[in-house]
Amino acid sequence: MPNLASRTRTMSLEGLLELYINSDNTSRLLEKLKSQGKSRVSLKGMVGSAPPFVLAAVSKGLQKVHLCILPNQETAAYFLNDLENICGKEAVLYFPASGRKPYEEGPADNSSILLRAEVLSSLLHYSDNDANKHKVIVTYPEALSEKVVTKSHLLKNTLEVRKGEKLSVEFVVEILLEYGFERADYVIEPGQFSVRGGIIDLFSFSNDFPYRVELSGDEVESIRSFNTVDQLSIEQHDTITVLPNIQTRLLREHQQSFLEYIPSDSVIWIKEAELFTDKEQFLNQLENFSIVELGNRFYFNAALVLEYRMSQQPVFNKNFDLLIENLNENERAGFRNILFSDTEKQVERLRSILDERAAFTPIHLSIHEGFTDHQLKVACYTDHQVFGRYHRFQVKNVFSKTNEAITLKEIKGLNPGDYITHIDHGVGRYGGLEKMEVNGKLQEAIRLVYKDNDILYVSIHSLHRIAKYSSKEGAVPKLDKLGSAAWQNLKQKTKKKVKEIAFDLIRLYAERKAKKGFAFAPDNYLQNEMEASFIYEDTPDQLKATKDVKKDMEESAPMDRLVCG
Repeated sequence: MPNLASRTRTMSLEGLLELYINSDNTSRLLEKLKSQGKSRVSLKGMVGSAPPFVLAAVSKGLQKVHLCILPNQETAAYFLNDLENICGKEAVLYFPASGRKPYEEGPADNSSILLRAEVLSSLLHYSDNDANKHKVIVTYPEALSEKVVTKSHLLKNTLEVRKGEKLSVEFVVEILLEYGFERADYVIEPGQFSVRGGIIDLFSFSNDFPYRVELSGDEVESIRSFNTVDQLSIEQHDTITVLPNIQTRLLREHQQSFLEYIPSDSVIWIKEAELFTDKEQFLNQLENFSIVELGNRFYFNAALVLEYRMSQQPVFNKNFDLLIENLNENERAGFRNILFSDTEKQVERLRSILDERAAFTPIHLSIHEGFTDHQLKVACYTDHQVFGRYHRFQVKNVFSKTNEAITLKEIKGLNPGDYITHIDHGVGRYGGLEKMEVNGKLQEAIRLVYKDNDILYVSIHSLHRIAKYSSKEGAVPKLDKLGSAAWQNLKQKTKKKVKEIAFDLIRLYAERKAKKGFAFAPDNYLQNEMEASFIYEDTPDQLKATKDVKKDMEESAPMDRLVCG
């Protein structure tokens, strides 16, 4: 068998996308969509994750809003992930349902509100920004069936803050409360704001990170976004736009259809319209837009029908001989074999298993389903389908960035009298939050009470120096005396004890290192095939633990490692 790997034709994601941009079907579709009037186009024969590639190619040549309506939330999420990986996350927006049931008055999901608000804000300023002309929005009927606040009321209830402008704290507080924001000690999620003297922290419903606005008198001195976990600045801003809670009762009294937000020249992409609930009533609202329909069943009468000759990725059931045979057949027929994988580890496993018996080009990103395009002569495979793994979709969740803010949450959950340990001063009691003037500015600080009722104030910017006291259950600690040497002496004794333990451990490890153990051979293709058969992909921590254990096992010294799961 010749070395097929040496004959592999390289192909990047950009190169694959270029094939679709330059294809005859894309040219005909663009010509139709650019013509006068409302177009009706059917795309037949597309399978797997081919539709996102076609949409990405068309959106490059047609700088308009492209609204993609998928049958349900799960299908929309997979379509969204494919588009984000192909076009980049900044080029795609997601419009989910709010999570509130009809006529329900309870709170909606904050992450969904943020995503919905992000889309509305982007469309609100669409005509004002020429560089912002290319938008792809992914959604589903349940999300579109919910009314949204009217454009006029959203504009009226949007606060713009500019560096250098005159602004009073009282005015901002009044506006934010009217916008449905909640006043809190610290902001950790969208819809919250806090005021500390001339500093206003606010978490808008259309941004991933909160803003910190600093006033000097009545003038905005600086605006920056910051991380809620460590309070560190991320980016400086000259102007920010603060969107209200679009689910507040006030704004829900002035609503319109989401379709009234998008420009009239937008292109609607619909997949499997026959699966939509109440499809006649829903689809009748789309009459004034150009429509591109794809799937197996079509609802609209198309003026242009484009045929794609495609087939699904074959099922191999982890039979790698079948995979090799399929790859080689493609190679002989002049097809490019492309393997999509979201981890380098899977690519390494495939290289080891195939052992140069077949040629493929890896692209390091994930798509949901593989496909073969017989017109463009490309065969796209996904590693999770080859290995029979479950493929998860991922939808942006703002709280993935804020859930680690445990220090702030713990402080909010403390009760006066709870024991606190300060790294420099020892054990004291939590005495609550107090506002105090520092250099002419009102700031918030944590009050700690020590022995003999001595008081220590800790700035909220020094939260990393304190922790909630932990001990054996029921054990009551002794309060330390501020200014005494007792706490420092205890720290020194502890450090000395740690050094003694460390010395003993070093001696023990040296003795173990001198002994000989059994060195296992490195992994071969059988090990890779077994690992590849697992249904779920390892997490980064699991991958690291496995790699470290294998490295230890291949050493001649005895392994000394504990793995906890």
